[in-house]
Order: sequence, then structure tokens, then C-alpha cells
Amino acid sequence: MSATPIVQSLKPIDHATAEGAQKEILDKAFKQVGFIPNMYANMANAPAVLSTYLHGYSLFRSESGLKLAEQEVVFLAISQVNDCKYCTAAHSMIADKVSGVPAAVLMAIREHQPIPAPKLAVLYSTVTEMAQTHGRPNPKTVTSFLAAGYCERDLLYIVLAIAVKTLSNFSNHAFATDLDERFAAYKVA
Repeated sequence: MSATPIVQSLKPIDHATAEGAQKEILDKAFKQVGFIPNMYANMANAPAVLSTYLHGYSLFRSESGLKLAEQEVVFLAISQVNDCKYCTAAHSMIADKVSGVPAAVLMAIREHQPIPAPKLAVLYSTVTEMAQTHGRPNPKTVTSFLAAGYCERDLLYIVLAIAVKTLSNFSNHAFATDLDERFAAYKVA
């Protein structure tokens, strides 16, 4: 990323030389994803931040009841609202390679175009509005969301996703996190 980091003296924590709480949380992160993303190495400067992120992220993934493709749409919408290019790239790769988001849907999201899947379009617009309004979507938006087949409980899991992505998006802003090589093909301008 070309942005200037907010934090100047903190550097990424090297998993190989980490100690104490930093090592413990990086070990946990490594077990979850099989590598230490640059974002995690930065967040480990405050182990509670990375721990909270990993815990909330895992709960959203396992308990939300949303399909994998829907989960990625949620994370992409929030990352775009927060203008986090790192997470937009990372979740684009996950959407494409892991979660089964249709290519046309992913392209539309990344290019800020109409989404060619009605239910995912409603989800994306609801999440975007919730993030932009700090959790106060228009009642018409909620009505459309429910009419698309979602339930009120899903709104609470969207709140969880917003909290999780706020941790990662804002941490990435603070560090101007360099994009990992595995996400490079999904870099956004």
C-alpha cells in the first residue's frame, strides 16, 4: 500500500522470534490459516486486538448460518465502506478461490457495479448501509433484506462482522499494511 502508516515505531511481529502473548496469538493464527498474513503480524503488536479479531472472525464463520459466498459478500462490503484495500484484496481472493462467489458477482462488487444475483445484491446493500449508518439501516432496507430470505438474527451477525472488520480494516490503516503475495492478483487501486 502506498498510504503513510499512522504508527511509526511499531513493526510487524516476526512469528519466529515472538515471545509471550505475541507468540501465543501468532501460534493460534498460524494454526487457523496456515501462515501469518502481514495483517496478523501487525495486529500482534497488541495481542488483544489480534485475539479479539480471530475469535470474532471464527464465530462469524462458524455460527452466522450464512453461506460461505454470503460471508465473503459481507466482508467485502464492510472492507469497501472502510476503504481497506488489504482486506478487499484478501477477501476477493477468498471469494474467488475458497468461498464460491460467482465471478460476475465478485467483479461487480470490486467494480462497484450492480450485482447480478438478487439475494447477494440485497445482502451487499444492507451490509453497506449498516456500516455506513453505524448500524442504523433504513426500515425499507430491513424489509427488503427480510423479503430476500434473510432473518433478523442475520442482522446481528452482520454487526459482528462489522466489528471484526473494523478491527482489521483500521489496523491495516494504522500500519499501511503491505499486501501479502498470495493476495497480489486481487490488488485494488
